[in-house]
Amino acid sequence: MEIQLKNNAPGILEETIIEDGFYILKFQNETNDTQRIIRDINSSYIQFHFCVKGNLKFNFNNGSYAIPLPQKKSLLLYNPQRDLPMNLEMEKDSWLVSLLISIKKFHSLFSKEADYIPFLGEGNRDKKYYTDADISPSMVVVLNQILSYNLHKSIKLLYFKGKAYELLSLYFNKPEDADIDQCPFLVDEENVLKIKQAKEIIIARMAEPPTLQELSKEIGLPLSKLKDGFKQIYGEPVYAFLFDYKMEVARQLLASGSHNVNEVGLKVGYSTASHFIAAFKKKFGTTPKKYVMNLS
Repeated sequence: MEIQLKNNAPGILEETIIEDGFYILKFQNETNDTQRIIRDINSSYIQFHFCVKGNLKFNFNNGSYAIPLPQKKSLLLYNPQRDLPMNLEMEKDSWLVSLLISIKKFHSLFSKEADYIPFLGEGNRDKKYYTDADISPSMVVVLNQILSYNLHKSIKLLYFKGKAYELLSLYFNKPEDADIDQCPFLVDEENVLKIKQAKEIIIARMAEPPTLQELSKEIGLPLSKLKDGFKQIYGEPVYAFLFDYKMEVARQLLASGSHNVNEVGLKVGYSTASHFIAAFKKKFGTTPKKYVMNLS
C-alpha cells in the first residue's frame, strides 16, 4: 500500500499498522485552522472513517465533489475499480479515527457472513460501495479509548488491535434483530420512543440526573422495562451510559481550554474536584491535569 502524507501541521496524524493489510489512523486537529491531509490509498482497501468531534469533508476527483462527515457520523468507502486517495479537510477542533483494511484481509474475517454484509456478496464484490451511518454510543466509547490511549508503549499494538476489531464488530452488529429476540417489548415503537426520551432527559440533566425510579415515572415506563430496554438500545445500563457521556463531555471541555478542572467537574455533576478527578482517572487512566498537559 502506497502511503504519502502531505500535511503542514505536525502531530495531527498518527498511524499504526495493526497487521499486514490493516491500519488504524488517528487525526486530531487541535489548531485554529482548517487542515488538509492527502494520502494515497489504493483500490484494494476498504476505508472506515469515524468523525468523533467537529466537522470533516472528503474531496474526490480533484475537488469536483465532496462528502461531508459531521460529528458522530461514520463513512465507509470501497471501490475496487479505482484508487480512492484521501483528500481530507479537517475543521479546527476535529477528531477522526480511520480503519484501512485490505479486501483480502476483510474477506478472511467475514467470509461466512457474505449475505449479511452487502458488499461482500458475490454479486457485489466488484462494485463500489459507499455508505454513511450514525456512530453508536458503544462505538463512541471505543473510539475515545483509541484517541486517549495512554498505556505503556509496549502494549500499544496489542491494545489498538483489540480496539480495531471491537470497532469493526460494533459497526457490523445487528442490534435490531437482537432487540426483538431478547426484549420483545421493544417491537412497540412507543416504548422505543420512551427509552430515547429517557436518554435525552439524563443527558440534558447530567449534572443532577433523576433516579431510575424518577426517570421511570417521568417517561411512563415500568422500571424493569426502562432498565432492560435502555441496555438493549444503547448497549449499557442507564448510569454506565451517563458516566461515559459525562466523561466524554468533560474531556472535550478540558481539551477546549475554556474551563479549568473545577469548572468542568461542576458542569458534569461533581460537587468536589477530588470526586471528578477520580472519575476521570477511572475512565481515561489519567488525571484531568495530566490529560491537558499532554495536549500541549
